[in-house]
Amino acid sequence: MSVKALVAFVGRPNVGKSTLFNRIVGKRLAVVSEIAGTTRDRLYAEADWAGIAFTVVDTGGIEVTEGQSTAPLSEDSERFLPLIRQQASVAIQDADVIVHVVDGQSGITAADREVAAILRQTKKPVIIAANKLESSKLWDTAYEFYELGLGEVFAVSALHGSGTGDLLDAIIDAVPPTLVEDDEDDTLKIAILGRPNAGKSTLLNQIIGEERAIVSPIPGTTRDATDTKIKWHGQEITLIDTAGIRRRGKIDPGVEKYSVLRAIKALQRADVALLLLDATEGVTAQDAHIAGMLAESTAGIVLLVNKWDLVVKDTYTMVEFEEQLRSDLNFLPYAPMLFISAKSGQRVNKVLPQAIEVNEARYQRIPTGTLNKFMRRVTTEHVPPSKSGVRVKFFYATQPAVAPPAFVFFVNKPLWVHFGYQRYLENQLREEFPLEGTPIRLLFRARSEERLGK
Repeated sequence: MSVKALVAFVGRPNVGKSTLFNRIVGKRLAVVSEIAGTTRDRLYAEADWAGIAFTVVDTGGIEVTEGQSTAPLSEDSERFLPLIRQQASVAIQDADVIVHVVDGQSGITAADREVAAILRQTKKPVIIAANKLESSKLWDTAYEFYELGLGEVFAVSALHGSGTGDLLDAIIDAVPPTLVEDDEDDTLKIAILGRPNAGKSTLLNQIIGEERAIVSPIPGTTRDATDTKIKWHGQEITLIDTAGIRRRGKIDPGVEKYSVLRAIKALQRADVALLLLDATEGVTAQDAHIAGMLAESTAGIVLLVNKWDLVVKDTYTMVEFEEQLRSDLNFLPYAPMLFISAKSGQRVNKVLPQAIEVNEARYQRIPTGTLNKFMRRVTTEHVPPSKSGVRVKFFYATQPAVAPPAFVFFVNKPLWVHFGYQRYLENQLREEFPLEGTPIRLLFRARSEERLGK
């Protein structure tokens, strides 16, 4: 099992961390402003360089002790600086590579020296990006930053993109493309996810039968992703309890913000994710946000409706409740749903068997002959679309991968297989084969009829 490397951008306010972040990930995700302290929420995104994927984190500027900042502070930003410093410190703790962003035009400031002093406390590789050097004539000024004694210095312009290629090369060289877990841990990994106060730690305690996780009614008690290894009916399982996830902008300032990223790292390691929903509140916008993140992952998914003991019920309550949840989370129709009470233990004994079943579905492999017989039947029952008198023809199907299962369909016009027909194929696959709880990937490739004949 491997996870993507984590690269954190740190530095004093207004040196261009967010602009560099946007440049690296290729999207305008971070808010960019001339006012120092604009970045208060940590931003994370996937990036790729030379075929190697990694996760990039943008942090708020680190506060300097004496308030020495070369950039103006807005009235409501100064009070955030201590918290921004705390956030960046946590980023330093969890990062695999640290990029210290400095203002190449301003030269070394007292704030840069203080940030460097923090970074020297870590054994992680540190790279200095001397930003705002839009002209190559200014690149020689970058050498001044070697005085900080951190690592190699690269002259870059996040605004124009110059020098970022060399910076990315250095990042890739500083950390392996993938981070392999200690001892090549091959246990089944189950992550417990959900918004704060959904009952994740209580569920963990109920499963393992002892108070191994802190339980508190205060949202956000769990800060880190905590691994607990258990043996269940002879099978070794790693349970990953994570901090509650909130939507960006709804997270209180402080360490809890970074808990979101730690939960995402936990999801990268997970084979199956248990998403806890609060039965007393239904699906909130935060729940939908987490569910969307899960839908884009490779992990299997089990929906757990927690606190079911607090709901006033009649004969039809569970059916009606499930219909409403399915409607609210209509992009996860394949995820099994259990109604539980982590506090009382109601139906908790069904959680691990369901998770194991979902993990088995992730490794489901369909024989090529069976898959092609299925393809011919479903494309005959529901004829593929046509365009300008030319119909999409399905020639051949194969399954090249598992965890999650991936299916490749060779057709004459891949771009003509619209979303609706892809959804039809996915629904038919799930109806025909045991794929409950696992995401599946459908790929369509061009292959001419004549080439297949040869």
